[in-house]
Amino acid sequence: MIQVHEPPKSPLPVRDGVAPSYIWLQKGSWPTILDFLNQRFPEVGSTVWLGRLDRGDVVDESGQVLTCSSPYFWGRRIFYYREIELETPVPFKENILFRDAHLLVVDKPHFLPVIPTGRFLHETLLVRLKDQLKLDALTPIHRLDRETAGVMIFSLNRQTRGAYQSLFQQRSVRKKYQALARHLNNYAGPFVYQSRLVPGTPFFRMQEMAGTPNSETAIALLEQQGNVCRYQLEPLTGRKHQLRVHMAALGIPILNDAFYPAALPCKGDDFSQPLKLLSQSIQFVDPLTGLDRCFESDMKLLY
Repeated sequence: MIQVHEPPKSPLPVRDGVAPSYIWLQKGSWPTILDFLNQRFPEVGSTVWLGRLDRGDVVDESGQVLTCSSPYFWGRRIFYYREIELETPVPFKENILFRDAHLLVVDKPHFLPVIPTGRFLHETLLVRLKDQLKLDALTPIHRLDRETAGVMIFSLNRQTRGAYQSLFQQRSVRKKYQALARHLNNYAGPFVYQSRLVPGTPFFRMQEMAGTPNSETAIALLEQQGNVCRYQLEPLTGRKHQLRVHMAALGIPILNDAFYPAALPCKGDDFSQPLKLLSQSIQFVDPLTGLDRCFESDMKLLY
């Protein structure tokens, strides 16, 4: 479940779908703002910060433009636009499934992150939608891995956002996924797989360990073509990478999974082998109307 916190009101507007970033200025004795930024973000580089400051893209809480010679002041925030050079376009498009005054429901393609992270900024679902639809208040209310495609729900309305967020916090949402994987030996019908999941190694992986289970997945075989099957996976809990870990633990890792059962070398910008995992549907009782809502993906996993 994604925890969403309202960012502080920014003196900078959303630009090309990108909301300004901000940082608290810690106690210290740097001569200038530039000196602090260079030390705090050494990977960015002085040339980049000089460019941002020269363009007026770094301001204080009041909107005052800061320059390379602005003295350092601690205990307040500064705002700036994050930039990524040579960002590789993700050659797949999202598809809007539903929109009303409160929710925007979208089919997310494989390889597209939901929110800016690491080397992805403009090529993220949130920034694309903000830029295309001019919806500055758009906020995701749950998680979906970059590698996974399918149904993703956003909040459009700050006043009703909490009501929909609470559905995920209280596990009042039914989510169904489809996955392609090899045939499971001795499969005898739908079953529930349980295990205890904890952070693993490397840091981006999860692993199973002995102890009281904290994750559950309902698994059913839908169809089979040769030795490849289409499974329905229903997470009864919401642990990170839960479906991927459980399928790998059963000896049938999801096709094209680069993390499980073993972490493979980074494929960079290779888009040729998408993870065969799809968020097929999300169902819940609407907290505002009391009506049943079910949003289904228009996408289909191909063998």
